[in-house]
Amino acid sequence: MMNEAEGSAPLGTHPAEGLDMPLQPMPRRFRGLSGRLLWLTVMFVMFAEILIFVPSISVMRTTWLRDRLDTAAAAGIVIDGLQPAELPREVQQDTLLATGTKVLALRKDGTSRLLAAIDVPPQVDVQVDLAHETPLSAMTNALDTLIFGGGRAMRVYGPINDTDMIIELVMNDDTLRKAMIAFSRLMFVISLLISLVTAFLIYLAINRMMIGPIRRLTHGMQVFSQHPEDPARVFVPGRAKGELEVAGHHLAAMQRQLQRTLKQQKNLADLGLAVSKINHDMRNILASAQLMSDRLVDVEDPMVRSFAPKLLRTIDRAVGYTNEVLAYGQASEAAPRRRLLRLAGLCQDVREILALDPDAGIEFVEQIDETLEVDADSEQLFRVIHNLCRNAVQALMQAPLPEDGQPHRIFLSAQRVGSVVSITVDDNGPGMPRKARENLFAAFRGSARSGGTGLGLAIARELVLAHGGTIALVEKPGPGTLFRIEIPDRPVALDAYRVRA
Repeated sequence: MMNEAEGSAPLGTHPAEGLDMPLQPMPRRFRGLSGRLLWLTVMFVMFAEILIFVPSISVMRTTWLRDRLDTAAAAGIVIDGLQPAELPREVQQDTLLATGTKVLALRKDGTSRLLAAIDVPPQVDVQVDLAHETPLSAMTNALDTLIFGGGRAMRVYGPINDTDMIIELVMNDDTLRKAMIAFSRLMFVISLLISLVTAFLIYLAINRMMIGPIRRLTHGMQVFSQHPEDPARVFVPGRAKGELEVAGHHLAAMQRQLQRTLKQQKNLADLGLAVSKINHDMRNILASAQLMSDRLVDVEDPMVRSFAPKLLRTIDRAVGYTNEVLAYGQASEAAPRRRLLRLAGLCQDVREILALDPDAGIEFVEQIDETLEVDADSEQLFRVIHNLCRNAVQALMQAPLPEDGQPHRIFLSAQRVGSVVSITVDDNGPGMPRKARENLFAAFRGSARSGGTGLGLAIARELVLAHGGTIALVEKPGPGTLFRIEIPDRPVALDAYRVRA
């Protein structure tokens, strides 16, 4: 039998069937996670370059205008030193062409003087004061020139070094805008190269550190899912100490555990089929023994008469067990046939079936009221209590006597609290080992002794749950093991209660 939480399959079926699944192809490098990371890196770097571009183009514009202003200032000082002579028209044109301006003026000692002029525009569209331009206004003006510039007249002025002289010039913004466009193209090419190189380096690093191990993990899971019972398909983790390698070790451990579970389930399926066949023949043999034992009732011997009812009940239970095993082999467990029964009499049957040898040094103590009734299936409740008591007897027989000099004892007690009957099975043995506590009520894993199967507790739990009750291992201050079973009464219909009342 199996723990109810694990489920059950029909006996004789292979538990690994239905696990095969087609291998899903791995995505291509540039379409998978690493490819998406590559393009995201390119986009993020380009976005960062865009954020850097605005202040960069602003600095470039300011530097370009400052260079033009410095060149015009040098020419303006030379022209101003020639006063009061006036420059010829051809010299003014050459000077303005060299500085790239149309009007050149110098403000000195509070007065402003026009030094040279050619093709004076009718109006000035933009005015730039380099001495008082803030970073924010510089960026705004740079974007304005880059996007909307071209064919506009600009008036640019600023101080000459640390003097109080101010040079002033008027020019078209075409040349400035062309220089800014050329700078923008260069910035775009450099940014694109930086983003591609950065993304490619990150791509290589991520592929080596993450994508490669992730692909190995995924491939290992896919290969294992094809034939999980094959030990050669267990994932082999790498030797590194990263997080993915730790995940690989856990994956390998889970796969090995799954293989053990599948092997155990296959053994259970094969065992269940064999047990079903054996029980089929055993039921026929017990039925014949039952017919022959019925004749013992007619024997006049007092000794035979005293043992005959117990023998008949034992054979009846054995026949019932074989029928239940066959029913379980067909994946259908019989529901409890509940009725009100005296718990003291059932516990007395458990004591007689245990047949404790007086020389074994084990006392069986019952503390149950003769009138206490429990709403349960008598045979299933007998099996629950008998399994717990038998486990206690086996543990006590292998354990040394307690240090306080008391003999080994098994305490069986019960009490009713409202509509719930609480039954306790307690002993003063060595207690349950830690491994058995961790796998409590798990078939073939929860055995408390060497060579045990752990089926007794698994069967007891399943039968108690079928009654809507609970069974639990209770911590106790002293040595020993204490199990508590709580079985509630069935809900009673109001009409039935009134009739019974």
